[in-house]
Amino acid sequence: MTSYLNASASNGSSPALSPLSPPTQRSTALSNRLTSVLSASYADSDIRDSLETLSIRGVHNSPETRRQLRLDVQKEVIDCNAEIVRDFGKVAEQLKRIGGVIKTLNQTCDDMRKHIGLAKQETAPVLDEATALMTHKRDTETKQQLLDAFSKHFLVPEEELLALTSSEEPVDDRFFDILARVKQVHHDCELLLGGENQRLGLELMELSTRHLTSAYQKLYRWIQKEFQSLNLEDPRISSSIRRALRVLAERPSLFHNCLDFFAEAREYVLSDAFHYALTDAVSGPGAGAGDHTVKPIEFSAHDPLRYIGDMLAWVHSTTVSEREALEALFVSDGEELAQGFQAGLVSEPWFRIDENEEVAFDGHKALSDLVNRDLSGVSRSLQQRVELVIQGHDDPVTCYKVFNLLSFYRTTFSKLVGPKSELVELMQTLEKFTFGKFETLMRDQVTALSSDNLALTPPADLSPPEFLLDALDSLVSLLKTYEASVGSEDSEESSGENGFTPVLHVALDPFLTLARSSSDELKDATTKTIYRTNILLVARAAIAPFTFASATHNNPISTALSTLRTNLLDHQHQFLLETSGLQVLLEALEPFSKTLTESESDANKPDQQKPQLADLTSLPAFQPTSLITSSQKLDDFLPSALMDATDHIKRVQSASLIQSVTEDAIEAFCCDFEFVEGMIIAADEARGMTQNLGTAESVLSGRSRRTDDEAQKEDQWSLRTLFPRTTGEIRVLLS
Repeated sequence: MTSYLNASASNGSSPALSPLSPPTQRSTALSNRLTSVLSASYADSDIRDSLETLSIRGVHNSPETRRQLRLDVQKEVIDCNAEIVRDFGKVAEQLKRIGGVIKTLNQTCDDMRKHIGLAKQETAPVLDEATALMTHKRDTETKQQLLDAFSKHFLVPEEELLALTSSEEPVDDRFFDILARVKQVHHDCELLLGGENQRLGLELMELSTRHLTSAYQKLYRWIQKEFQSLNLEDPRISSSIRRALRVLAERPSLFHNCLDFFAEAREYVLSDAFHYALTDAVSGPGAGAGDHTVKPIEFSAHDPLRYIGDMLAWVHSTTVSEREALEALFVSDGEELAQGFQAGLVSEPWFRIDENEEVAFDGHKALSDLVNRDLSGVSRSLQQRVELVIQGHDDPVTCYKVFNLLSFYRTTFSKLVGPKSELVELMQTLEKFTFGKFETLMRDQVTALSSDNLALTPPADLSPPEFLLDALDSLVSLLKTYEASVGSEDSEESSGENGFTPVLHVALDPFLTLARSSSDELKDATTKTIYRTNILLVARAAIAPFTFASATHNNPISTALSTLRTNLLDHQHQFLLETSGLQVLLEALEPFSKTLTESESDANKPDQQKPQLADLTSLPAFQPTSLITSSQKLDDFLPSALMDATDHIKRVQSASLIQSVTEDAIEAFCCDFEFVEGMIIAADEARGMTQNLGTAESVLSGRSRRTDDEAQKEDQWSLRTLFPRTTGEIRVLLS
């Protein structure tokens, strides 16, 4: 196209270059032409198709070709249109033929439609009937499938029911499998009761209930039969029995009836075994053939402690064996038994005493209860024999040893079968009976001693009475028995008492009271005090090594001894005062000491009259003769004072107590002497007697030779001269 435009421009054929056109118009036309040519996009699809067509035709760019191109194109278009017209003519003829065929087909279809309508009218009832039959068939097949599934699940074959309920069939794994299936059927019947038609569910539930009842009855009778031949000595108890018990636990009433039956059977067996152990150990159950080393328990009936200990040891050994044998039944499968028992409460709600009460199966508790029931016959026989032995025995020490033995076995049985078991209650009853017998024997001894005046007479040496020493010997035996037993380890009660305190109240307190009352026959206060001190000393010495006894009785005894020591000190002090002659001077000085004490307390009062110590010589005790006699008596007392004081309380059976009391009494005596000495010195000072006017002998002799006037002048004698001993000298001589 570009070459064509260029050629046109060069040949002068363009109207823009025509000499007829004005130059301006030619220029404008040319510009527009060029602009349109230059602005044409060669990416346009029409131009691209045109160029492709020219390329296919093989047209060469020449003036001739350019002149004929339009004519050739128009000719081709005309030829093409003529060809298309001819082709459409053929198509029109074909369409006419097709139209005829379609018309014929439509006519045929109308005829067929008429025939089909007639056939439909004739076959419609048959089709409806066939459809109904097919629907009924599908419903019937569905029902048949449901019936088969229902029968397979809810109906148990007759041969299986026979194996479940017939007593001739064995109780084996097949029995338990069938029973589990029937229980499942019974449980699933609850779903049927939730539907519209409950009759089927009720009938099936009633039927399955009858089958289950028969099965449990068969299992119940089978277990009873097995219990009759069950050998508990066999360490391997049949697994079928354990499984049967787990299943039977779902019927609590039958389960407990089985346990009752088993307990009765075992009670008879164990009672018979206990009888053989008592009377015929060699030929009894469990004894080896020809085993003559095992003697019957009755052989030791003469020794109550050994006899009762052998019986308790046999019961303990049997309890342990029984528990170990029955653990496989209740402990190893305890969880399954508990689950079965809980499920059984649903089927037997009347077994629950209280509606709100939670009834659960405890394997350990059931085991302990069963062991206790198995041993109930043995327990009754044991109680009778122990009470008979204790009733006929008169030794309180032996009774207490039996009591301690029973206490030990009570603790043992409490750990073995529980603290609330019948065996523990039996031990508690026997303990109470034995301790009551012990108390009775002790009271009888005290009563007998109370009427025996000879036994209550205090010994000449003021030692503890013989009956108290015998009682303390028995008490020491009781203390040692308790110390060696488990009971000594019991914790103290809140009141501070331990397990041995009641024994002390029975075996010690009455004898101490009786011994103290026997001291009333002694008239001398010092002798009575020494006697009571010896009684408490020997009692404290008996219980001191035993902490559990001294914890409750040591303090009261020590308090009483402290009081008695104070009394002994007073008696010893009084003995020193009377023996030395100082008591006379102290009694004479008592008014002055009271006046002096009152003066010191009222020293702040100016009108208070001071004591007149100068008047001391007017007292009879401070006259020269009396004072010289007191001084001489004191001099005679001092060399052997310490020995005499010791001899005064030498019958006290404690050297340390004698020494301490004597030392304290001497100290008190020295204090009294110091007071007398001070009063004498004060009296001399009050009289103005600062120097000695002569010895005591010269004063006395001079008074007999002088006249009254001379005697009045010479009457100014010194008290200190007549009583020359000093406190320092006294302390040295008495140290």
